[in-house]
Amino acid sequence: MPSPRYWREVPTRFRLEASRCKSCGKTLYPARTICPGCRGTELDETKLSRKGKVVTSTVIHVPPTDFLMEAPFAMALVETPEGARLMMQVVDCKPQDVQPGMDVRFEFRLIRKEGKSGILCYGFKAIPA
Repeated sequence: MPSPRYWREVPTRFRLEASRCKSCGKTLYPARTICPGCRGTELDETKLSRKGKVVTSTVIHVPPTDFLMEAPFAMALVETPEGARLMMQVVDCKPQDVQPGMDVRFEFRLIRKEGKSGILCYGFKAIPA
């Protein structure tokens, strides 16, 4: 069965909801109630655009059990135009082709089947733009 953490994060994962600090302007993903930069408590809800740029990446050759059939695959730290950074899998290209500065767009896809029950977990993956 999916973990309680997965269910708590559904709004953030499915709608790409973030928060923006009124004091320092930092965009926080996932949304938070206190800014880790300036400790401000006045934050506005904002939605992230579905595009970004790869900051750094790595290729996973020995994955967790749920991802054995996908290995090797690329994971990247992607920065959105709003300044939020997300860690996500990059698909529809060779893992070694993922490089810093690469433009990507986000697509809603199946992330994994969890456990023996086969419960499907969805979220966003990055696709080369």
